Amino acid sequence: MTKVEQSVKDELVQLDKKHFIHPTSNMKQLQEDGPAFIFTEGDGIYLKDVEGRKLMDSLSSLWNVNIGHGRKEIGEVAKEQINKLAFTSTFNNWSHEPVIRLAAEIAEWAPGDLNATFFTSGGSEANDTAFKTVRHYWKVMGQPEKKKIISRKLSYHGVAMGATSATGIEQFHTFTTSIAPDFHYVDSSIEALKELIEKEGADTIAAYISEPVQGSGGVNLPPEGYFQEVRKICDEHDILFIADEVICGFGRLGTNFGIERFGVTPDIITMAKGVTSGYAPLGGMIISERIHQEIIEKTEGNFWHGYTYSGHPTAAAIALKNLEIIKNENLIEHVNVVGKQMLEGFEWIKEQHDNVVDVRGIGLLGAIGIERASESVDPIGPKVVAEALKKGLICRSVVYNGQDTLAFAPPFPITKEQMDEMIIIVNESIKAVK
Repeated sequence: MTKVEQSVKDELVQLDKKHFIHPTSNMKQLQEDGPAFIFTEGDGIYLKDVEGRKLMDSLSSLWNVNIGHGRKEIGEVAKEQINKLAFTSTFNNWSHEPVIRLAAEIAEWAPGDLNATFFTSGGSEANDTAFKTVRHYWKVMGQPEKKKIISRKLSYHGVAMGATSATGIEQFHTFTTSIAPDFHYVDSSIEALKELIEKEGADTIAAYISEPVQGSGGVNLPPEGYFQEVRKICDEHDILFIADEVICGFGRLGTNFGIERFGVTPDIITMAKGVTSGYAPLGGMIISERIHQEIIEKTEGNFWHGYTYSGHPTAAAIALKNLEIIKNENLIEHVNVVGKQMLEGFEWIKEQHDNVVDVRGIGLLGAIGIERASESVDPIGPKVVAEALKKGLICRSVVYNGQDTLAFAPPFPITKEQMDEMIIIVNESIKAVK
């Protein structure tokens, strides 16, 4: 770095430490070490930081940059829309062309009869919207006592109050002093779900929510046949099924929506991240035709829920272009090809290391499980992440509830050669800390 570049970096570090509160980060560590990265550029599967380091982004930043970094055509669409109509409200039945066309496009992507979308700024808002909507639905259907939400342990549904309350990861609960009532958590077994429904009473339960594959909880795949049984149970007990597709949606698992991998159609889908590939904040709740029509018919007055940026014109235009890119470049088909390569690479890594006890993945969402004797023993994953970083790879470790997991979700356009490079770096990094 030149003296000028170093001076700029030093200024940014001090400003960051003094003025910026980082999400899900160690505040004391920031004050001691400054920001871990200050990124300046993105190109494909790579990020570049203020020091000029080029790093492979094997998690698509936050599971969301599906089409890769630096897509200039997205910038051109954003500029065109901002110059034309940057923002207008969609309250009071106001509308605009980008959000109308996006809602229609999402209906084409969604399974079954899910065809009406309420837009939000992100995934947490999408899940809060779903929880309020299902409770409103049962209220207007004459069953207001149906208000409880069931989620799975180790699930992640966001950090708004309702979304935090649905999240099945203890650390997000202990951060605050109060969790919203009427949220319940079950192990990932059909027996546990049946027992909870019997205990609480189906006539008090509004909805069940689950990620098709748990992301932040450790890239946990569901048991064989799990969602088919959940769908049957929900139908038998008049419980709505919400699929949280914030990570899995728009191709991440090699299908339009992740739940389609398991042959199930939910009543509601919540989505965000991949709908814009992170180029603008946008999320939403997609509901079935049946639910949509019943809410229309039975709701008197307004649907009393909305965010300032629900259906933001620029975000909607960006989403449309993003989905067009995914389709035109056949990226979902590519996800299945390189996803198979990734899983085969993880299997090869497992063969090299006796402390790698499990590898798993669907599409471009995968994980490597490392043996951990007990929670009192320091996990190896964070050390592997640090070693990989030295070799030019950004990856993530998950250490909740005694697990020691390396998580991966590379951008869709990753090539076979780049995937090979990623696998080699991960293998060498595990070897280096073993």
